[in-house]
Amino acid sequence: CCPVYLGGSSSPSGIGTNTSKRTCDQLRCTACDFRVSLFNDYIWDQSCDYLFFRNNMPELSKLQAKMIKKKGARAYACQCSWRSIAEVTDLQTDQQLRWVCGKH
Repeated sequence: CCPVYLGGSSSPSGIGTNTSKRTCDQLRCTACDFRVSLFNDYIWDQSCDYLFFRNNMPELSKLQAKMIKKKGARAYACQCSWRSIAEVTDLQTDQQLRWVCGKH
């Protein structure tokens, strides 16, 4: 993917390009070396913190405690970072995230 896009559940997934804004579904974090999980039609609760993800990734049953249903959104998370996204967004606009395309 070049550039790498994040997006809501209604955004098409696949290999993203400048002409085809598809959200990457093969994300990997270069900080914690974890695969980024994504959950359609959910956002993260505002009380989420680093330790919550560090202790509970990637177990969905534990993560659901802080997931809020929201149609059209997508919740992304690795062990050290998390985001709730509704619109297609270029990953480069968020300098804090260390996520890259893990290759398709």
